[in-house]
Amino acid sequence: MKQIFSVSGMKCVHCKANVENAIKGITGVIAAEANLEEANVMVDFEAPATPEAIQTAVNGAGRYELSL
Repeated sequence: MKQIFSVSGMKCVHCKANVENAIKGITGVIAAEANLEEANVMVDFEAPATPEAIQTAVNGAGRYELSL
Protein backbone atom coordinates (compact mmCIF):
# COMPACT_ATOMS: atom_id res chain seq x y z
CA MET A 1 0.00 0.00 0.00
CA LYS A 2 1.33 3.45 -0.88
CA GLN A 3 0.34 6.36 1.31
CA ILE A 4 1.43 9.99 1.60
CA PHE A 5 1.81 11.54 5.06
CA SER A 6 2.37 15.20 5.96
CA VAL A 7 5.54 15.80 7.96
CA SER A 8 6.40 19.05 9.71
CA GLY A 9 9.89 19.97 10.87
CA MET A 10 11.93 18.90 7.82
CA LYS A 11 14.19 21.78 6.83
CA CYS A 12 17.18 20.28 4.99
CA VAL A 13 18.48 17.17 3.23
CA HIS A 14 19.74 15.85 6.57
CA CYS A 15 16.18 16.05 7.94
CA LYS A 16 14.89 14.32 4.81
CA ALA A 17 17.37 11.47 5.31
CA ASN A 18 16.51 11.16 9.03
CA VAL A 19 12.80 10.80 8.25
CA GLU A 20 13.39 8.30 5.44
CA ASN A 21 15.79 6.20 7.52
CA ALA A 22 13.42 6.14 10.50
CA ILE A 23 10.64 4.82 8.29
CA LYS A 24 12.83 2.34 6.41
CA GLY A 25 13.78 0.77 9.74
CA ILE A 26 10.22 -0.53 10.21
CA THR A 27 9.54 -4.13 9.24
CA GLY A 28 7.15 -4.16 6.29
CA VAL A 29 8.26 -0.86 4.78
CA ILE A 30 9.25 -1.30 1.15
CA ALA A 31 10.21 2.30 0.33
CA ALA A 32 10.07 5.82 1.76
CA GLU A 33 10.65 9.06 -0.14
CA ALA A 34 10.42 12.39 1.67
CA ASN A 35 9.76 15.64 -0.18
CA LEU A 36 11.09 18.80 1.49
CA GLU A 37 9.17 21.24 -0.70
CA GLU A 38 5.81 19.57 -0.16
CA ALA A 39 6.56 18.66 3.50
CA ASN A 40 5.45 15.08 3.08
CA VAL A 41 6.68 11.53 2.75
CA MET A 42 5.43 8.77 0.44
CA VAL A 43 5.63 5.36 2.06
CA ASP A 44 5.12 2.01 0.34
CA PHE A 45 4.41 -0.55 3.05
CA GLU A 46 2.71 -3.81 3.90
CA ALA A 47 1.89 -5.72 7.10
CA PRO A 48 3.15 -5.70 9.76
CA ALA A 49 3.90 -1.97 9.21
CA THR A 50 1.04 0.38 10.11
CA PRO A 51 0.48 4.13 9.76
CA GLU A 52 0.71 4.39 13.55
CA ALA A 53 4.11 2.65 13.57
CA ILE A 54 5.32 5.02 10.86
CA GLN A 55 4.09 8.01 12.85
CA THR A 56 5.83 6.77 16.00
CA ALA A 57 9.13 6.23 14.15
CA VAL A 58 9.11 9.70 12.54
CA ASN A 59 8.05 11.51 15.70
CA GLY A 60 10.85 9.76 17.59
CA ALA A 61 13.53 10.57 15.01
CA GLY A 62 13.97 14.24 15.91
CA ARG A 63 11.95 17.42 15.69
CA TYR A 64 9.52 15.99 13.18
CA GLU A 65 5.79 15.43 13.40
CA LEU A 66 3.97 13.10 11.05
CA SER A 67 0.22 13.63 10.68
CA LEU A 68 -2.08 10.72 9.98
